[in-house]
Amino acid sequence: MNKIKNYFLLIFVLLNLVYVTPSYALNSREDLFDYALNLSSNGNFNLALQEWDRYLDLYPNDSAALSNRGNIKLVNGDPKGSIYDQDQAISLDPEELDPYINRGIAEESLGLWNKAKQDYLLVISKDSNNFSALYNLANVEGTLSNWQGARSLFRKASESNPGFAMARSSMALVDYQLGNIDESEKELKKLIRRYPTFADARAGLTALQWSKKKSGEAESNWIAVTELDPRYADEAWLIDIRRWPPKPAQDLMKFIALK
Repeated sequence: MNKIKNYFLLIFVLLNLVYVTPSYALNSREDLFDYALNLSSNGNFNLALQEWDRYLDLYPNDSAALSNRGNIKLVNGDPKGSIYDQDQAISLDPEELDPYINRGIAEESLGLWNKAKQDYLLVISKDSNNFSALYNLANVEGTLSNWQGARSLFRKASESNPGFAMARSSMALVDYQLGNIDESEKELKKLIRRYPTFADARAGLTALQWSKKKSGEAESNWIAVTELDPRYADEAWLIDIRRWPPKPAQDLMKFIALK
């Protein structure tokens, strides 16, 4: 049993609640583990934390359970507790890579950029195509204004997982930041053709088209964005959570301010 729920993109954790079998009706170790995991996956974070605690009282040396509980602690606003659990998971099973990624995410939430980098680099040294580590490391490099490094890592993440649209969108936004406007626009339009309801690419194209004085096209894309995901109008969310580069973020906010 080694099922770790890796929340490498916490902004996409599902919040829908579903009915699951009560824990008192479960008997086997695997049933208890799966029950806690299902609660975690379906957004019942407070109850999930209780069930991970219960499970770990019975099986304290289960590294996967520790890592999963650490993820839930992070979602619930306890990054230090999350790091503690990931540390314990790593000490029990140092060859398992997900706890390093999960610890890096918790470290990022505390602004511990170099520690997060070390964890992601360790994962990449063991698995050069680990798209989660590549993507998260790219975000760290962007936060540190190493845009060329971020672009290279986003590209590698998208190549490692061709269906990872967010990595491609992030790469296009970095191109926007670097002044590679034509490349950025081409990639964003490709993404929208393939994923018409992908709000990130449409928001990026809104900002880019407005910066090129194509106000009509910008308006059209923005209408779609507001229906798909209104968070893109929130500058703090855009920069701190979604981690857009400053240039496209500023242009989008200027566009919104004119409306």
